[in-house]
Amino acid sequence: MPCFRSTGSQPDAEAFRAQFEQMAGRMPGGQPGVQMIGFGRDPQSIRQRVELLEHILERAFTLPGINRRVGLDAMIGLVPIVGDLIAAAIGAWIVWEARNLGMSRWQIARMSANVGIDTVLGTVPLIGDAFDLLFRSNSRNLKIIRKHLDRHHPATQIIDL
Repeated sequence: MPCFRSTGSQPDAEAFRAQFEQMAGRMPGGQPGVQMIGFGRDPQSIRQRVELLEHILERAFTLPGINRRVGLDAMIGLVPIVGDLIAAAIGAWIVWEARNLGMSRWQIARMSANVGIDTVLGTVPLIGDAFDLLFRSNSRNLKIIRKHLDRHHPATQIIDL
């Protein structure tokens, strides 16, 4: 299925989307009917993006030997100062998404404090690296976002079986 119109070189959005969905269904491990992560501003899309980002930042890998789940936040935090600033920027993006959901100032302040504590204490050599393993600011922020979405946008709830 071509994704370009036959009359010109402008992409046909519907044809491109259909081709992409068809390819996604054929990918290894891809399941028909599984939705892609949304790019919209609706609460469901925001929830999917934030949950995926939290998983990547906090629980993407298992440390061998101690069987502890860690993510990119702890790994990039090993790079002095710069790694913690990058992790803070990504955490701030999650807070921005929460702001776009219309969450209260108190909730935004709590989430910002979580990111701030993680950033400030994460910059301390060695102690900060251990702190990054124990204090999961993005998981805490996801919990706040989920509570808000479950209360104000119940259609976004995901039931894990």
